[in-house]
Amino acid sequence: MKTFACAADLFGAIGHTPLIRLPKLSAAIGRTVLGKAEFLNPGGSVKDRAAKFIVEEAEQRGKLAVGGTIVEGTAGNTGIALTMLGNARGYKTIIIMPDDQSAEKINLLRAFGADVRLVPVVPFTNPENYYHVASRTAKSTHGGFWADQFNNTANYRGHYATTGPEIWEACGDAIDAFVASAGTGGTFAGVSLALKERKPSIRTVVADPLGSSLFSYVREGTLDVVGDSISEGIGIKRITENFRAAVVDDAIRVDDQTMVEMAHYLVREEGLLLGGSAALNVAGAARVARTLPAGSTVVTVFGDGGGRYLSRLYNPGWLLENGLVPKHRDLTFLESEA
Repeated sequence: MKTFACAADLFGAIGHTPLIRLPKLSAAIGRTVLGKAEFLNPGGSVKDRAAKFIVEEAEQRGKLAVGGTIVEGTAGNTGIALTMLGNARGYKTIIIMPDDQSAEKINLLRAFGADVRLVPVVPFTNPENYYHVASRTAKSTHGGFWADQFNNTANYRGHYATTGPEIWEACGDAIDAFVASAGTGGTFAGVSLALKERKPSIRTVVADPLGSSLFSYVREGTLDVVGDSISEGIGIKRITENFRAAVVDDAIRVDDQTMVEMAHYLVREEGLLLGGSAALNVAGAARVARTLPAGSTVVTVFGDGGGRYLSRLYNPGWLLENGLVPKHRDLTFLESEA
């Protein structure tokens, strides 16, 4: 009789994603760049991990029970993950989402059956910001549970328990740096903690889009903001409870043009159709790698796939309208830093 390795359920299928080497980029810069392929999770993004640990902990603590409703404010991927897992457990899901996010993510949420409520984009200090609307919605919903991915530390603890150790198991002592962007801070915090425990000399660097405060926070201890970005789901103007747990050595800024150039380079040269955060991460990883000795290994995160951004990141008309048409077929765009 044949036996098959299988996951017990959808929750069990999350994680254990491969590291993918970028051979052309690595050869061009003389250092190895690896990406943790989180787009291969069942829900298509790195947020599957946070959602899994948030839901399981809520169940263990009696905050979620049969017939309950998960409520979350999200740029999309965490909402998709929570709705997917909620369906598997019999929960309803209400997703509060800024109205400037990609149509693909909104449509995907609705396909999963989420109650999607779009709200105008306003600063965090405004009570109508999607984060605060989600908090109020959870309180006013019978059996409602607010996932609160930004400050629910089950987020980073999930990455500390799984993502970080998986990277170490794949690379071991060969890893020299970990470079990634942060939104909630959960992935960066969990991975940086896990890797630093195993090899303190590993460089941990935040790759930050314009319009975010994390670069200034790491470099200068302020929350100053420079510019703005089209990136979705990364960058933040405050310090979350998840990011507070991070071990950060440095930060770099990556502008939108560089992110777009790298996204199209990865499709053309590496065969990978990835989301904007992944492209930004790779650009940051490549820049950090070039500051390290030849032969060094840098790991980053492929947060999600590019299929969720076809109407923007890979739409020639949209790119032209926003002044972001790719201009280079080589890696010269990495030379100028934001």
